[in-house]
Amino acid sequence: MSIKHKLLKFINTGTVNAHCDLPCGIYDPTQARIEAQSVKACMEKFNASDDDVFRGRAVSIKEERSELVKHHLWVLWTDYFKPEHKDKFPELHDLFWRATKSAGEAKKTNDTAVADKLLDEIAEIDRIFWETKKG
Repeated sequence: MSIKHKLLKFINTGTVNAHCDLPCGIYDPTQARIEAQSVKACMEKFNASDDDVFRGRAVSIKEERSELVKHHLWVLWTDYFKPEHKDKFPELHDLFWRATKSAGEAKKTNDTAVADKLLDEIAEIDRIFWETKKG
């Protein structure tokens, strides 16, 4: 019997109950935080240098990392969080909106205060995320 037929036979044996063990086990705001820390580090290195080539590289890397922050936040928002989480934490949508806007703002500046604000917003998302894992 081919693997395909064995698989189909297995699938057709009855009802399967599953939980999102894989997705729930892999999502974590840490990825966004690490990228945001890289954004801030690039800003600091940019501000501490007078080498135009180095500064250009710092800006390029900062912009890439800012996009990764937005990516990780939106994956977390769209794939992990559920309506019941938004019901329990009504500030969640606005928090994600502000954090992704801050990541976008970080692309346009080398002001570390913007990176600090982004890190604070990610810290709040992280706090809520771990609250949802308790329940």
